[in-house]
Amino acid sequence: MAINTPFNAATSAYANASRLISQATKPATDLTASAGTGGNFAELLAQNVQGVIDQGKVSDQMAMDMVSGKANVVDMVTALSETEMAIESMVTIRDRVISAYEEIMRMPI
Repeated sequence: MAINTPFNAATSAYANASRLISQATKPATDLTASAGTGGNFAELLAQNVQGVIDQGKVSDQMAMDMVSGKANVVDMVTALSETEMAIESMVTIRDRVISAYEEIMRMPI
């Protein structure tokens, strides 16, 4: 029973993160409507966030298969590391966007 508790906590954490990210991507559709014909950054960002969510779902399914004995340990570790890389990439993109915004705000008018 002690083994299931951390797994259930991790599963619910992934579900909560997925729900929050899904809610965060919904306003992006409003941003795309007001964007010009130049590149559509909001749509690109929403697609990348959705990719991270999808990768998380793959990892969750792989973990569930591992618990039920249907998956290989190597496949599960690979799926988890791919999810970790996707999340780290999104964090890097977020940091760069914030840095660019701060740099723009420091520019003299």
